[in-house]
Amino acid sequence: MIANPYRLRVLSLSLSLCLLGAITVHAQSLAWVSSEKSNSIALVDLAQGKVTGTVPTCKRPRHMQLSPDRKQLLVACSDSNAADVIDLATRKSVRRVPMGDAPEIFDMSPDGKTFFVSNEDDAELSFVNASDGKITGQVKVGQEPEGVKVSSDGSTVFVTSEVANMVHVVDVASKTIKKNIAVGKRPRRFAITPNGLELWVTNELGASVSVISLKDYSVIATIALKLKGARSTDITPVGLLMTKDGKRAYVTMGRANHIAFIDVASRQITDQVLVGKRPWSLALSADESKLYVVNGLSDDMTVIDTGKAKALVSVPVGRVPHTVVLTD
Repeated sequence: MIANPYRLRVLSLSLSLCLLGAITVHAQSLAWVSSEKSNSIALVDLAQGKVTGTVPTCKRPRHMQLSPDRKQLLVACSDSNAADVIDLATRKSVRRVPMGDAPEIFDMSPDGKTFFVSNEDDAELSFVNASDGKITGQVKVGQEPEGVKVSSDGSTVFVTSEVANMVHVVDVASKTIKKNIAVGKRPRRFAITPNGLELWVTNELGASVSVISLKDYSVIATIALKLKGARSTDITPVGLLMTKDGKRAYVTMGRANHIAFIDVASRQITDQVLVGKRPWSLALSADESKLYVVNGLSDDMTVIDTGKAKALVSVPVGRVPHTVVLTD
């Protein structure tokens, strides 16, 4: 019997579509969400919108970052005094790197060889060798340091002090503070504009964002955060993120349970989106069409359509989630 050429073409096309579908499903992105109380990381399949697995890690996992080659996930565990290094391919811990006492937030040198870690209990910024965990330097800063941000050229590290209400500008080469900048009350996290001209800092108890010029380290603007029907004491910003083109910033508003969309040029709030309780951490999808928000007191993650400024869904992700990181 001679095969029908048309049927063969249809069959071939069907098989190709099935294969393409399988590849697409396999390549779907994941959200990795650290859970302080569960000592684990929840894996959220972003296509299905649900947790499909968990990865055990060290005690009280908080801030997370990808390695420069995007093959490993680095997890700061405050109660283990270390970073857990997780291989993304196997989803297993491959080693632990000491980070000093009670590490919370960290950043990396552009080459990935040095961790810059805020050690809250010791009021220090630690320089940690990423390969062996040896501390190569320590800089005393104000009490309760938290936010850490490295300049794009790796020459400078910025650190917030929640008690001193300051941003400390640390020279990496000399391991010294070259300037202390007074900002709002209880500064928390940073973002640097893509053009490298401004450093933005959230002030949790100041209901504001301080804008610092990176030319002379002066505060050039303060953006007051307001929400209709909310008292200023209920607006407690922490997380901060900017789009790749530097035109928009997203700020978590803490107890106000909203995300503020801010036009960077005008420094005006353009939209506000209701999310879960006490939003902390933010991540943008590769095309920036979705914003993922970790809510620390409602134990979930809200997905926002950034074009429509609308919350789409909330996904339970474990007890006291802290940080979200996206991978393919």
